[in-house]
Amino acid sequence: MTTRRDFLKTGAAAGVVFCSCGLLKGAHGQAARQKLPVMVNGKRVKTIDVHSHCHFHEAGALLADGPKLQVPPVNGAEEAFIDINQRIAAMDSQAIDLEVLSINPFWYDRDRDLAAKIVSIQNEKLAELCASKPDRFAGFASLTLQAPDLAVQELETAIKKQGLKGAAIGDVVDGVEFSDPKFHPVWAKAEELGVPLFIHPQGLPELNKRFAGNGWLGNTIANPLGTTIALSHLIFEGTFDRFPGLKVIAAHGGGYLPSYADRSDHACLVGPKGCNPEVKLKKQPTEYLKQIYFDSLVFTPEAMRHLVAQVGASQLVLGSDYPYPYPWQMQPVDHIFACTTLSDDEKADILGRTAAKLFNFSA
Repeated sequence: MTTRRDFLKTGAAAGVVFCSCGLLKGAHGQAARQKLPVMVNGKRVKTIDVHSHCHFHEAGALLADGPKLQVPPVNGAEEAFIDINQRIAAMDSQAIDLEVLSINPFWYDRDRDLAAKIVSIQNEKLAELCASKPDRFAGFASLTLQAPDLAVQELETAIKKQGLKGAAIGDVVDGVEFSDPKFHPVWAKAEELGVPLFIHPQGLPELNKRFAGNGWLGNTIANPLGTTIALSHLIFEGTFDRFPGLKVIAAHGGGYLPSYADRSDHACLVGPKGCNPEVKLKKQPTEYLKQIYFDSLVFTPEAMRHLVAQVGASQLVLGSDYPYPYPWQMQPVDHIFACTTLSDDEKADILGRTAAKLFNFSA
């Protein structure tokens, strides 16, 4: 198997093309490659990647199928088990100063006690890792969301005692949407603590039959769709009205919602029977996008321009999805610089200044 390191040494230099349809054309070669330190209009900007992954062997060891769940069959997955020197070298090559690490949930379908053990190990190990290199790493806590009372305790411990900066959550918990009242105590605690929640989708296994075939649709389509569904429920069920100070960051540019958001404003006019008259939203559905944060994993300058036009540059933060699936976005900074519709201040905000405020970092 070709490792990411092998590719960087040989494949990239040789001009390897992974598919004949030229899908990578828009993702690479858009601007001069950025290097650390990143400068915008002559001023140093601390680049903060809010979408980067890690795993710990100790957590997977608690499950018979743990290794399989932790290491999906995608390129670069093994690098989620971080070798610090290797990861920092990769960050340097990507012009990333600091990564906010997260772990994709694989424990939502486990019983409370087992899930709690997994989460406890992960939060402890992640806190240790971040404390060892605080200038390069920060972390999102894991939560036992299937037990909201426990998740509240875990979040408070993670923030107040372990030095973590928020929490990473999936897009649904064993079929229960985040808008369900059972999760309200978790969102209330996050709002009280003033920390962001990073929504990362887990695919849509119920649609696997339709996703079968070429194109890896179970990830390519399913992941953005999962985020779209989660955000739409939070909007239409009034969750964002109930918790107006809740800070949510949506992976993969928020999925498909920002690309077709205006349809949401017409839903209850066209299909009134599908809208609950008891849920009285305080604003138009599209207006809620301006209180959600979105990562920049949209690949091209044109996609960046469109996302900014829909949600505002103030709502964007840098994201790479490192280390998998490779090569989604090996140069996550470049397409931001290549977006000519962004001002220097907007570029600096997206690259790191907005995230620094969200996480209370020094920029």
